[in-house]
Amino acid sequence: MTTLLDAVCGGAIPEAVQIVAADEKMPVATLVARLVAGRVVIPQNRRRTFHPMGIGEGLRTKINANIGTSPSHFSIDEELVKMGVAIEAGADSMMDLSTGGDLHAIRAALLAACPVMMGAVPIYCLSAALACQGRDLIDFTVDELFDEIARQCATGLDYITVHCGTTRAALAALERSGRVMGIVSRGGSILAAWMKANGAENPLYEYYDRLLEIARECDVTLSLGDSLRPGSVVDATDRGQIEELIVLGDLARRARAAGVQSMIEGPGHVPLDQVAANVQIQKRLCDGAPFYVLGPLTTDIAPGYDHITSAIGGAVAAAAGADFLCYVTPAEHLTLPDLKDVRQGVIAAKIAAHSGDIAKGVPGAIERDRAMSGARRDLDWEKMFALCVDPTVARARRQASEDKNNEVCTMCGDLCAIRTYRQRVKGD
Repeated sequence: MTTLLDAVCGGAIPEAVQIVAADEKMPVATLVARLVAGRVVIPQNRRRTFHPMGIGEGLRTKINANIGTSPSHFSIDEELVKMGVAIEAGADSMMDLSTGGDLHAIRAALLAACPVMMGAVPIYCLSAALACQGRDLIDFTVDELFDEIARQCATGLDYITVHCGTTRAALAALERSGRVMGIVSRGGSILAAWMKANGAENPLYEYYDRLLEIARECDVTLSLGDSLRPGSVVDATDRGQIEELIVLGDLARRARAAGVQSMIEGPGHVPLDQVAANVQIQKRLCDGAPFYVLGPLTTDIAPGYDHITSAIGGAVAAAAGADFLCYVTPAEHLTLPDLKDVRQGVIAAKIAAHSGDIAKGVPGAIERDRAMSGARRDLDWEKMFALCVDPTVARARRQASEDKNNEVCTMCGDLCAIRTYRQRVKGD
């Protein structure tokens, strides 16, 4: 079947391309050229219908929110509410990372209600199913792995994380690096353990063409996962991470040649001075493919505040060219996120993404800030609320203040610099 990438390479302009071009204020010809070059992707399973979004060069930096159950805590209704909170707060994408409960029922309910692109990590579901059968999490065959991937793609997922770059060579490089944290990717650790137990190469790498055939069937975008991402700032940019990234760049080229869209996942925990360099290395090694980053977190010592840590790194990454930020919530490293955590995580990631878009000169990004500045100059509170990233919190804080009915805010009161300038300097 023809994929979106096949279509644009053949000279067609699918409706999704026209929609994204209009939304992003980008000429259709420019968007098509970047799709063909693999610098932009538009994830949308052929079995789903929703307003498509693009991820990649020159486009607004997108935000993903992870939700999902665990073996000790699972509720379809709760995950649906979390998804609603995330999307209301501004998430452009959802990922279902569920590992507990009826995973197929959970996925079906989320997909049916989701108005944006949705991704997942197929090996999570496979491992959870094995556990329910009383089998070890690495007690699977190659056929079982690919059958599970095909089954999940057929449900309507728009993109899937697949850890194809965790090769035996990459694991050897990791061993030589002297890492503190080793492998912190759940999917990557499962595959590495399978490889060691079976004395075999990563099946997602060895049989990559089989994966591409599955992806083509439903036009699913591959999110090439970074199993060897650093889980500590002291492990960043080491041999294992870079070896895997080189492999992912090669696999992205093979996907493009097969008419399958792909993006590259990235770190992770990275010191602030290495964030931009990590983006530049990825763009260089992967021909400018869209870069999907978790965080990155710039310090390891802020449990409970990692949405802030991640926003710091995310802003720098977005400014340097990262295209897709996965949110991090205050619950990161501690527990499953609750509704408040989900909302705070999305808002923090949106602030980081927008800050990066201003720095990159994404069309229209700074105009919202210009409008906000005008509203502040005019002390137009309603317009300020309408323009801010979280109107609910801003309005609530204003209404709780002593000066809620006054023109000025409680911070400055009669010493308001804006009013003083307007009335006594400009003479308005």
